[in-house]
Amino acid sequence: MASLSLLLFLALTFLSVSRSASVRCNPKDKKVLFQIKEALGNPYHLASWVPEHDCCDWYCVDCDSNNRTFSLTIFSGNISGQIPPAVGDLPYLETLVFRKLTNLTGTIPPAIAKLTRLKMLRLSWTNLSGPVPSFLSGLKNLNFLDLSFNDLTGSIPPSLSQLPNLDALHLDRNKLTGSIPESFGKFAGKVPALYLSHNQLTGPIPTSLGDLNFTDIDVSRNKLSGNVSFLFGPKSVLQSADFSRNMFEFDLTKVVFPASLTWLDLNHNKIYGSLPQSLADLQLQHLNVSYNRLCGQIPVGGKLQSFGVTEYFHNRCLCGAPLPACK
Repeated sequence: MASLSLLLFLALTFLSVSRSASVRCNPKDKKVLFQIKEALGNPYHLASWVPEHDCCDWYCVDCDSNNRTFSLTIFSGNISGQIPPAVGDLPYLETLVFRKLTNLTGTIPPAIAKLTRLKMLRLSWTNLSGPVPSFLSGLKNLNFLDLSFNDLTGSIPPSLSQLPNLDALHLDRNKLTGSIPESFGKFAGKVPALYLSHNQLTGPIPTSLGDLNFTDIDVSRNKLSGNVSFLFGPKSVLQSADFSRNMFEFDLTKVVFPASLTWLDLNHNKIYGSLPQSLADLQLQHLNVSYNRLCGQIPVGGKLQSFGVTEYFHNRCLCGAPLPACK
């Protein structure tokens, strides 16, 4: 009888140890995640977040090899409210995503500044409002910052140029005003792809941006003015440039485009002169120079005749294929 009791005790002990070994979820992280769920109104989208399940197996949550929550990705759910400040209490987070949540409102919480390990911050396609916080410049490990498709207002913080590891900066599709910071020509480390389209930015693009090797720039649909030709040139590595629907005004005739350029959109500006012959040397996948003040014959060769009339029309006196022949 004693031996049977001993065997039962050992079996129960083994089961207990096995169960505890299989539970990876850090109790501190689990507590914080429950606070986040409660702050969001316990949405059905987070129905898997229940006490009896390991939080490392919850929907939208990933844990690292040390069983700490390193990724929180909440997207495309029927979720209302604001971003809970409790997200700042997940110290091992490297990825934080709140995306395609149109009922998410409020401002970007200062608690995010505590997430010093963060590499990806994506708060997009929501109804977040208020400014782009300058405290984001303290997240030195960020390599991807996406605040697009929101209702953010105010100016762009110059301090964002202090992010040394940034590969891409998305501030497009907001209601941002003011000018592009001069400091964006002095990024501390990498030169990020820059997406600032669909805002209300004004003034010229700072010439300091010509000192850096940008590969992708999209500032379309703003109220920018002046000259952008300094961003091109034979030493440029620019691959994609969208300056459409602004008020840029400069002579295109002698602009030298880099061999790397595959996407160029200049439509709806006040650009004058003629199309340079060097455009025919490029492997362009997209070109649009419509609604400007250009004149002269469209150069023959390369990809230039593969584009349609709509990519060239509504200029002062452009002519030649695919437009009518020059007189």
